[in-house]
Amino acid sequence: MALTDALQATGGRRLYVQLGITLTVLAAAGGMLAGHRATLDSGTDRLAAADGEWLLVAGLAAMATWVFAAVAQQGAVAERLPRGRLVAAQFAACAANHILPAGAGAAVVNLRFLTRCGLSTRRSATALAVKAAAGGIVRCALGVALLVISPGTVRLSARVPHVLVLLPVAAAGAVLAVAVSGRLRRAAGRAFADVRDVHRCRSRAWALWGGSVGFALLHAGVVVAVVHALGLGLSTQHVVMAYLVASGAAALLPTPGGLGSLDAALALALTAAGAPGQAAVSVVLGYRLLTGWLPMAPGLLVLGLLARRSAL
Repeated sequence: MALTDALQATGGRRLYVQLGITLTVLAAAGGMLAGHRATLDSGTDRLAAADGEWLLVAGLAAMATWVFAAVAQQGAVAERLPRGRLVAAQFAACAANHILPAGAGAAVVNLRFLTRCGLSTRRSATALAVKAAAGGIVRCALGVALLVISPGTVRLSARVPHVLVLLPVAAAGAVLAVAVSGRLRRAAGRAFADVRDVHRCRSRAWALWGGSVGFALLHAGVVVAVVHALGLGLSTQHVVMAYLVASGAAALLPTPGGLGSLDAALALALTAAGAPGQAAVSVVLGYRLLTGWLPMAPGLLVLGLLARRSAL
């Protein structure tokens, strides 16, 4: 009983810390927007005059991200999941992800969905971790591949070696933490066992990695389509790299759906790629509109419907 109370107290403190960080980041983002009100207004006007056909392409790419998220989630478990409800759960998770910090909304929705499908809480949590790890690995691999294929993609190429040196240091730190902590060692062992089970089935492995690649590329495709809709002269390679860098940086700040952190990082990355400041703001607004704001209300309705039907 005392252990349960301690866990609840720890979880409560962690939630308060996350909420505090979220409110701080959102307040900072609000202050930045207020200080650049003229740029924001100009960006909104420019988006309103954008090419409708390219915006339609961006919207279709945004909708396809939910399908690929469902494919990746199916690939993270050995059991077959109901396809229709799985896609609906990803749509609902997208809406929930813009309400709770650090991706907690999507994690809670998917955790509930997997447990309702008969998986234990431990295996459901491991499946979410496997999917998240695959997504992170895929984004890093895509960035490296883009640098190899098109070395001129990153203009500040002198800083790349410093970043590459930090990667093995961070990996070594993670391995050391797992080796020292018995709890982390046991959790890692269970996770590796589940990963082996998934990769014993070739179709599941293809679903996990293919879905993760498609999810990342489609999100980058939304940004590329919005850039074309605005008539900017940026190359596709620069835009894709800007999204990959921005999404990686935004993952360090626990804001709902990357709100504020992803917006600022993406605007800075696009500006570094050669976009004018007002045009970069327009691209970010278009990306947000298609991937977050427009799907929000119907996503919450689907979330309520799934909960009412005991699918969550």
